[in-house]
Amino acid sequence: MNETLVTVVGNVATTPVYRELPSGPVARFRLAVTARYFDAAKNTWTDGHTNFFTVWAWRALGTNVQGSVSVGEPVIVQGRLKVRDEERGGQHWTSADIEATAVGHDLSRGTAAFRRVVKSHAAVAGPGGAGAGAAADKDAGLWDKEPEPVG
Repeated sequence: MNETLVTVVGNVATTPVYRELPSGPVARFRLAVTARYFDAAKNTWTDGHTNFFTVWAWRALGTNVQGSVSVGEPVIVQGRLKVRDEERGGQHWTSADIEATAVGHDLSRGTAAFRRVVKSHAAVAGPGGAGAGAAADKDAGLWDKEPEPVG
């Protein structure tokens, strides 16, 4: 299967929302990614268009995102891009989601202090194993258009 893997650098635009679902913990937040370019005529850097992505972080990543990421912070997100087109209430909507495989602070713009999470044996073998996709389908009614968990 071909997937679109992306790495984006931007700012956290919304407070991460964390949920404990039967398929495992998940956090989601919106990421604002603004292109910048040097305008030689003005001799200054200028902001271009801003793209917004909904970032989904599953299991341990979701738990750690919830405890580590706040609005306005610069982050780097790597994951699978999913663009969705749908009709809701007679209107056409397009959304871009990223199922994150990694989220971290952008250290070119500040510092961070890493704290390792101590995992229990139950947490390592916990939710998200075989059949997690089917469980996530049951949870879809809890949030609008929940993507499948990252395997």
